[in-house]
Amino acid sequence: MYSESGSGFHAATRGCYSSILQVILALSFIVGFSCRVSVAQTESSQRFNVFVKQQAFLLRAGDVAPESKMQWERDRDSLRQRLLETWGGFPDDPCPLEPRVLGELQRDGYRVEKLLLQTMPNVWMTANAYVPTSVSAAKVPAVLCVHGHWSGAKHDPVVQSRCIGLVKLGFFVLCVDAFGAGERAVEKQLGQYHGEMTGAMLLPIGRPLSGIQVYENMRAVDYLQSRPEVDPDRIGITGASGGGNQSMYAGAFDERIQCVVPTCSVGNYQAYLSAACCMCEVVPGALRFTEEGNVLGLAAGRGLMITSATQDAFQFSVDQARISVARATAIAGLLNSNGSSSVKHTIIESPHNYNQPMREAMYGWMTLHLKGEGTGDPIAEPQIQPEEPEALRCFPGDSRPDDFVTLPRFAFAEATQILSERSKGPDKNLLAELSHATTADEITSAKAPYLKSFETALGDMPAAAPLKLQSSNSEDGKSLELTFETEPGLAIFARCDRFDQPEKNSKPLKLAVVINADIGADLVFDINRVKDFRDQGWTIVAPELRATGRFALASDKIGNAPDHNSAEWSLWLGRPLLAQWVWDIRRTLDAIETQLGSLPHEIAILGINSSGTIALTAAALDSRISHAMTFDSLTSFVSDKPYRGQRLGLLVPGLLRDVGDIGHIAALIAPRKVTIHGGVNASGEQLDFEAMQKNYSITSKTFSTLNVPDNLEINAMVTTPGAVP
Repeated sequence: MYSESGSGFHAATRGCYSSILQVILALSFIVGFSCRVSVAQTESSQRFNVFVKQQAFLLRAGDVAPESKMQWERDRDSLRQRLLETWGGFPDDPCPLEPRVLGELQRDGYRVEKLLLQTMPNVWMTANAYVPTSVSAAKVPAVLCVHGHWSGAKHDPVVQSRCIGLVKLGFFVLCVDAFGAGERAVEKQLGQYHGEMTGAMLLPIGRPLSGIQVYENMRAVDYLQSRPEVDPDRIGITGASGGGNQSMYAGAFDERIQCVVPTCSVGNYQAYLSAACCMCEVVPGALRFTEEGNVLGLAAGRGLMITSATQDAFQFSVDQARISVARATAIAGLLNSNGSSSVKHTIIESPHNYNQPMREAMYGWMTLHLKGEGTGDPIAEPQIQPEEPEALRCFPGDSRPDDFVTLPRFAFAEATQILSERSKGPDKNLLAELSHATTADEITSAKAPYLKSFETALGDMPAAAPLKLQSSNSEDGKSLELTFETEPGLAIFARCDRFDQPEKNSKPLKLAVVINADIGADLVFDINRVKDFRDQGWTIVAPELRATGRFALASDKIGNAPDHNSAEWSLWLGRPLLAQWVWDIRRTLDAIETQLGSLPHEIAILGINSSGTIALTAAALDSRISHAMTFDSLTSFVSDKPYRGQRLGLLVPGLLRDVGDIGHIAALIAPRKVTIHGGVNASGEQLDFEAMQKNYSITSKTFSTLNVPDNLEINAMVTTPGAVP
């Protein structure tokens, strides 16, 4: 084991983050990237990853360390506000905790209480309190222990070990289950994962899991301060892996926490773009306003120790952690002359873990900063004997109440409330404004603020750049292949029917853009429904959107999310994949216009399966599209069950709150045509006609308000399960 004190980095850090060097680095990166583009183009599956890394670097290329305490105080306040906004805000009036002790275990020198804490109305956190019984002090320091992605959550032996070690050293310890994990999982058994499409359910309501965890850990601190055994001014937090991220964010945001020890979790945001992280670790749009070192800086001066393992994954590696530690150390140095000594980087020869050497380093650091004893060097661990997981459960076996609020139930209740409030506010106002619109200009004017809100929720669209369009005939000569840059450095591909087909020359050109992100563009032409459209005189264009088809990452799928990593990286950039796909469609139309000289008046967009939401969004935001059609697609983001059969890239932070549901998106297309052929709910179940009418009720009202009810068509199931559409 070895460690690095933060103080040695202070002078060097200020130079490392100078603006001159940042400009040089940015220019070097861009030149290097340009040299690599030709290589990236031959490796289609890596093209999107190269692109997001470039975007992230450019977003943060101007970062410099604050030069004065006053400047940092301004930056700190701004950063705290941006984080709070990203997390969807926290309640002004916390609900009563109403702690309940459901049982306890008596052990040598301590006892373990089985606790329930109400963090939000009717949302209960399962927890274990490790209470020392052999100390003489009236009040003792406390440590909040948050688990990472060990399958047993707070019951896992790795997690129990640090709790037992701390309580035997005289600390009061509270160990809690994160939302969706441990005893708070979707089902009653232990070992479930709260990430991918389960954790993503919180995105549309604007309450990402990272923020929920910060707030719930703050409520845990509320509880610790209420305990008569605890000194409310001496509280620390620690965790590893995902728990290390929880420790960093809660420790940074809650200034009541005086010692912060994230373990095997610190790297930097740009490094996360090379890996898969849990949804609980994602702060949507963070790269737009900060880097991880600044977040750590919020805890600088309050006893911050970052522990890294020499054999950890790249995103948590020693070298990547050093970048963020250097920034936090520089900030600590501004707070007082000895501030940099409050930041320590401990490095352990180990794989990803929270093992005994890591725990012993933590014990010494907590003892120094919460007890004022020792030098901060490691303290030997007392003898530890973890409990059987079942013994620690608040709800043994399957005894958890059936109405227990799980993560999906919480998301459902919040989404339902949001839509109920919308029906009394923005929806009503939009319909009222549209009812007075009699011309195309008046309709456009009435919808403009809502469309602007939509684009803002999507992260805004980039400026159009040269397409660098290239076209060639397919090998069989029956179709045209278009390659063009949808954004600088990112080329995509579209396969098209030839525009000079003799059988179509006598009629006006009708263009059908077909989207099916689950398969490649070449396979789109083999879908029976697409063949039917071609027979009806439509010219088919099948773009292969970024991060799909031949551009899909080979290791993109995690659990039930087929596009997990590409979607997650996009969230860090503040540009959800849905927004990027819509931009690709917009640029596809630009490419067709460049190829033909003008666009036809009749342009349909067909979204098949999970791509229906992409088609509706593209049509809502691009008036060149005259008809949007979906086939067996998602009809609502609102669900009390985890998403299944959908793409993570469709989920936009705050979409339900700021724009509305899928029916609202379809409504924004009016008075242009919308056809809904069959639909599914978020868990992939086929819906009957009544359920579809309910989900598209705002759409129907909008088309009726504009006196074009015939321009909306809603049909029930159009395929049999498993059939090719």
